[in-house]
Amino acid sequence: MCSLWLISLSLIACSGNDTSKNRSQKTPEVGVVTLQEVTQPIVAELPGRTNPFMIAEIRPQVSGIIRQRAFTEGERVKAGDLLYQIEPAPYQASYQSALAALQKTEATLVTLKLKADRYKELVKINAISRQDNDDTQASLQQGVADVAAARAALSTAKINLDFTRLVSPITGFVSTSAVTPGALVTANQETALTNVQQLDPIYVDVIQSSSDLLKLKRDIAAGKLTGNAQKEVAVRVVLEDGSTYAHAGKLKFSGVSVNTTSGAVTLRAVVPNPEGILLPGMYVHALIDVAQDTAAILVPQRAVTRNTRGEPTVLVVDSEQKVQQKTIETSGTQGEEWRVTKGVQAGERVIMDGVQNISMGSVVKAVPFTSPAAPAAATPPAATTQPR
Repeated sequence: MCSLWLISLSLIACSGNDTSKNRSQKTPEVGVVTLQEVTQPIVAELPGRTNPFMIAEIRPQVSGIIRQRAFTEGERVKAGDLLYQIEPAPYQASYQSALAALQKTEATLVTLKLKADRYKELVKINAISRQDNDDTQASLQQGVADVAAARAALSTAKINLDFTRLVSPITGFVSTSAVTPGALVTANQETALTNVQQLDPIYVDVIQSSSDLLKLKRDIAAGKLTGNAQKEVAVRVVLEDGSTYAHAGKLKFSGVSVNTTSGAVTLRAVVPNPEGILLPGMYVHALIDVAQDTAAILVPQRAVTRNTRGEPTVLVVDSEQKVQQKTIETSGTQGEEWRVTKGVQAGERVIMDGVQNISMGSVVKAVPFTSPAAPAAATPPAATTQPR
């Protein structure tokens, strides 16, 4: 009886050992994603600053004493609004004097014209000498010239009188005033009295390195990328706090020369600014759609690690169901994925999950990877072009 019991225990032990061995020999499963070629916008993320769309520096064009400042600093003014009033009395007197001189020359011209008309008839009947008629006709022409000169002097006086009113040439926001009422200003002085800036729309001036621009043009020429065929390329603005500005702009200008100091090219975008959020001098980033990669390979970021040399790598399952490591090159991100330019190709299976149970060269069972908490489907942002 005792022997039978020992044999039973031995069989149970052997059965347990076989089960453990089978479990240890079971092929590990790994979650994989199969890479595919997709059309991927290439977006340049470039630093820059905002600048006024238009700026007008207000300087006097006549000399005099400031009688009135007609604006509140920082307020919005319209084109034609009065900003400063220079004492007009001297210029008003000059205008009245020029007007009187014109009236005098016009009266003289009337007399000369009547006389010239009479002499023209008298010379026909030899009642006066031809010389007297010629002198009279010459005097008439001199009178016409005097009237023209007087009218020009009146126009000059009127212009100077109008210049005593310094008005805003554009609609925008007026800055601080450099003078107060009672200050003496001179015509065309170097120091501006104030300035007016139009901020809606506003310029966003960004810089792009000439090397990046050259690489982009080469990739387009080689057929690796497709150039943006739109006449007006969309520009999205990212503010200093990292938030995205609500209004998209348009790229209007790309520099044709490289700055010898920075080695960069300037690009200018026009951006709507109806709420006045963008102020001159703000530091921003511009996202510009510069091209499209019609055969882009995207790899999830969680599948990418780095080797001892700092190079990005991924684990893939080859055709023999074995684990292999590949070194890749990336050129920007799209949401939670890297855009890969070298190292893997469409159709390869990249390991996303289960790496803790495998080693290099081991045989695995590849199953489609399923995210444990997949968010609602959304359109991912375009890839940026900064090298990683």
